[in-house]
Amino acid sequence: MLSSLARIIVVSLVLGCIAGPAHAGAYADDLGKCLVKSTNTTDRYTLMKWLFAVLAVNPQVQSMANISKEQRDEIDRSVAALFQRLLTESCRNEIQQALKYEGPIVIQQSFQMFGQASMVELSSAPSVREAMTSFNKYVDEQKIKALFPPGTAK
Repeated sequence: MLSSLARIIVVSLVLGCIAGPAHAGAYADDLGKCLVKSTNTTDRYTLMKWLFAVLAVNPQVQSMANISKEQRDEIDRSVAALFQRLLTESCRNEIQQALKYEGPIVIQQSFQMFGQASMVELSSAPSVREAMTSFNKYVDEQKIKALFPPGTAK
């Protein structure tokens, strides 16, 4: 159960960081709000470090990240403590109600909300905003403008 829960959380966080808002029921929404409200900036950095470390093992990007086994173990310990605290203490009532009335999908939906909130906060750093748009210098603006029908905003 724990490994499938971990898989659901990983996929949900990744999707939550890159996808649009997921439609969630009232209990999943309450759980997501609890996850966000029960964490601070340090917790959200822990989450993002973990996601980065998880994604960095993909063979396509592995050479771009140098994460030692010791660092990976520390990140895993930190995120395990965070998830355990959130699920069994901070948001225990919310998760029990959500599971009871909306089923296991609530975990995915609420962690997507948590991932989105974390991504918004962490991507607000000026250096991150700059890096997110640095590819623009390689885009042919005229080709993009040509996509728009005449008279529309460009």
